[in-house]
Amino acid sequence: MIRTGFYGGSFNPIHNGHIALAQQFLDDMNLDEVWFVVSPQNPFKRNANDLMADKERLEIVRAAIAYEPRFYATDYELHLPTPSYTWRTLQSLAVDEPQRSFVLLIGADNWVAFSKWDHHADILANYDIAIFPRRGYDIDASTLPPNVTLLNTPFYDISSTDIRQRIAEGLPIDHLVSSAVTDMVIKTYANGSMTQREQ
Repeated sequence: MIRTGFYGGSFNPIHNGHIALAQQFLDDMNLDEVWFVVSPQNPFKRNANDLMADKERLEIVRAAIAYEPRFYATDYELHLPTPSYTWRTLQSLAVDEPQRSFVLLIGADNWVAFSKWDHHADILANYDIAIFPRRGYDIDASTLPPNVTLLNTPFYDISSTDIRQRIAEGLPIDHLVSSAVTDMVIKTYANGSMTQREQ
């Protein structure tokens, strides 16, 4: 089996924190690869109105991670019904990618709210999960189930929201996103190409 990290998110836009976290996810969980699963709609953010178009977000992710052959940006979830439920995506992947064993990466904030996830008990029963720390969400590793791991990562205090705000204000973002995509991000987000579904 190919041990594949499942890193889902809107990546609106992808930034250096996302990439650094994915690298540690890859290393610490002994993964063969990490999939950046670009999500069309977070069920907990249905009222979002600043989500960039799917195609543009996907293209920026692909460009940002092109340097690492074990990273892969996928539009898989963009072809599934919305809103995007992780269990639905994992069930579909189990059929389409039977040669892969997926490991789920989530933030500490999502772990605290995990009981609200669709089919959360089924996810926990069938998949390994890695949790990354988030400020304000203390997780006691000793209380976690055997298949759940708390990653020893720093706090990546970079926000996609802040990046979008800096672009709107004409401030530099080159220290927050990969140099491979800085110009692409500024051009795309300055033009305000929001997805029709979210406008």
